[in-house]
Amino acid sequence: MSDTGHQTDQSGTDMGQDKPIVLITGVGGSVGSAIAASLGDAYRSVGLELDCGDVDGPCFETDLTDEEKLRASVEAFRNDYGSHIVAVIHLAAYFDFSGEHSPLYDKVNVEGTRNLLRALQGFSVERFFYSGTMLMHEPAKPGEHIDEARPLAPGWAYPQSKAKTEEVIREERGSIPVTLFHLAGLYDEKTAVPTLSHQIARIYERNFKAYVYAGERQAGQSMIHRDDMARLFRAGVDHRGDMDEVEVILAGEPEGVSYQALQDEIGRLIHGTEQWPTVSLPAPLAKIGAKAQVKAEPVVPDAIDRGQKPFIKPFMIDMANDHYALDIHKAERVLGWRPQHDIREELPALIDSLKVDPIGWYKANGIMEPDWMTTAAPKVDDLEDFRATYRNEYIDAHERFRWAHMINAALGAWLIASPPTMGYGSTAMAVSDIATGFVVLIASLFACSWKFEPARWVAALGGLWLLSAPLIFWAPTAEAYLNGTLVGALVLGLAVCTRPIPGVSPVAANTGPDIPEGWDFSPSSWTQRLPIIGLAVIGLLISRHMTAYQLGHIDFLWDPFFSGGPGPKNGSEEITTSSVSEAWPVPDAGIGALTYMLEIVTGIMGTTRRWRTMPWLVMLFGIMIVPLGVVSITFIIIQPIIIGTWCTLCLIAAAAMLLQIPYSLDELVATTQFLIRRKRQGRPLLRIFFTGDTDEGGKPFVDDFHRGPVTLLKDMFVGGVGFTWNLLACCLVGLWLMTTRLTLGSDGALANADHLIGSLVITVSVIAFAEMARALRFVNMGFGLALIIIPMVMDTTLAQTIAGFVAGGALIALSVPRGPVECHYGGVERYAV
Repeated sequence: MSDTGHQTDQSGTDMGQDKPIVLITGVGGSVGSAIAASLGDAYRSVGLELDCGDVDGPCFETDLTDEEKLRASVEAFRNDYGSHIVAVIHLAAYFDFSGEHSPLYDKVNVEGTRNLLRALQGFSVERFFYSGTMLMHEPAKPGEHIDEARPLAPGWAYPQSKAKTEEVIREERGSIPVTLFHLAGLYDEKTAVPTLSHQIARIYERNFKAYVYAGERQAGQSMIHRDDMARLFRAGVDHRGDMDEVEVILAGEPEGVSYQALQDEIGRLIHGTEQWPTVSLPAPLAKIGAKAQVKAEPVVPDAIDRGQKPFIKPFMIDMANDHYALDIHKAERVLGWRPQHDIREELPALIDSLKVDPIGWYKANGIMEPDWMTTAAPKVDDLEDFRATYRNEYIDAHERFRWAHMINAALGAWLIASPPTMGYGSTAMAVSDIATGFVVLIASLFACSWKFEPARWVAALGGLWLLSAPLIFWAPTAEAYLNGTLVGALVLGLAVCTRPIPGVSPVAANTGPDIPEGWDFSPSSWTQRLPIIGLAVIGLLISRHMTAYQLGHIDFLWDPFFSGGPGPKNGSEEITTSSVSEAWPVPDAGIGALTYMLEIVTGIMGTTRRWRTMPWLVMLFGIMIVPLGVVSITFIIIQPIIIGTWCTLCLIAAAAMLLQIPYSLDELVATTQFLIRRKRQGRPLLRIFFTGDTDEGGKPFVDDFHRGPVTLLKDMFVGGVGFTWNLLACCLVGLWLMTTRLTLGSDGALANADHLIGSLVITVSVIAFAEMARALRFVNMGFGLALIIIPMVMDTTLAQTIAGFVAGGALIALSVPRGPVECHYGGVERYAV
């Protein structure tokens, strides 16, 4: 316990020693200090506080929950100031917005107040003032006002604790007169009651929750400015003898400004909108969403605002219709008090403080600032200017590409009319196309407004379904298949590939380098992506041809090299109708076509900085290329072993898929490096993965198409990829091994082993074309050693034995030279041994 003592002037005379004493609990808070300042000309304020470190004036440290310590502090007060107190203002209390009952409500609010009143029984206290809340009363309906006679019906933990505390005050006050102020929601020029401050933050961030509300939008809650609250307590102290022994007074601004009116005004002040669109959300749906967020928070903290608990709780949904407008006639009559402020007039100042110092405003209101704000702060001079500039650029980009959503709306209408005009109107696919057409039409029309741009994702899902539906429903006609896949590709591409880039955070879009730190080029440049897209187009065309055969739309497949078995089918036809292919519930070639189309779309999507602005997309792109490339090679391996023939079209498609892998590795590595780097710097990994982030170091990038055609072609085909002579020779050895059935007459296990090793050698060698994966070539040494051992454990002819030794030795020797590694990859190049 510490006593700051009396404040004295230079002559040693006790300043204010003749002023009546007012004891204030919680004097260190903003309200307590404001009340103390308002009393300063006529009263002397003395504080009771848990920590008096920041209190300006006499203060005694104490703990209301510790009865013994509290009594000692009160006795110390008596020794310094006597036993007469004109007023005790009790502000100290526990509060949270979880909606759940906390033991601290009873410990601090209820029992702490009981301890205080018992400690004051030996004093002459003219009046005890308690700061309660209007939320203890039964709410009204819009258009109604509540007064002090309104029944008490506290709906959640905080007002319930306040009501319980008032019962204790009535029980323990003894002969001390009490005034119970039932106060409105507090605000000032920088802070506001949590419901209002979070409402402002949601609109500032354009959070999805800013556009929906699960209650009566015309309902509202009265507010009270901090200065008006200080004036209220001063008026109470001045009129302490003019009130009943137990007086209840409601205080606040009379009108409860509606939620929608606040929405509109906040939106206008921040974003310049005339009206803020707010959609009524069904309460059961809103409650499900709130419960889901609360349950997800401890499991995936990054998903809920970087670890901060979600503000909107299920209990708040139940109170969304509550309306609190106050009848303050009693405060006017008894105290001569009426508020001098109005939230509608003070809101501009509150918003201005947000714009001047966004991070400071968020911290002052106890809200976790948006992730982009924290990251952008060291990089920009003015956060509000940064936000406004980004918003204007975003809107401008949307307006320039609105045509894409209009075309998608037209494509939705086209889909609705397609089944009857193309002759498949009575099929399940017709129902699917019509229903999807309506979804695409409506979503695309919504997406024409930048305010509802997330609707483009709904249209994109419609496009993805259209690409899949012809396979699921086994499109009855070629026209149906063509229509579904072509329209689906257009809808998907127009929805996600046009500007503004969806889902990218402002700081990722507008700050940071184009080229990663330690790299010589951008792995997301068009010269790096175009080879992949071109190879995917080849695979798509081949897969569509094969899918048409599997769906029965054409009678034959092109195959100039393999005749197949004894039947009339060639190799490609036998492969596509084999038991392996028919084991799938849908045409397996169609799955390949769908994958290639997604590769094309994801290849086009994003900018040259997508390695850090859209990590999720890069990883998705890589997943479709690398693992599916391995699956494609596996299918090639099993063709002669299990099915007994080859498929020319399958070989070409597999080659196209395999060649994509070395071109895609650099972007995957750059994104992985970026995520690891930012995680080590304390950034939230899950959020960065989906919204991107800025980065340190690196350098800007010159647009691909500003360079000459020769340079473009060179970068396109050899940027980060080197077709070294030894790896090309390894590919030739692998190709020869795959044909030993023809060249050496091999059969059985030996032919299968040669085929398997040859396929793997080609796969490893092609991947090793990537400079950063050059060390992978050493795997071919193992294959070479296996070729040398095989003739020793299998029955082979002399020619087969010699061929095995020669091919094995060649692979070992060819795997030694590294070849040139001309680029830097953020340190990965040191592993290219």
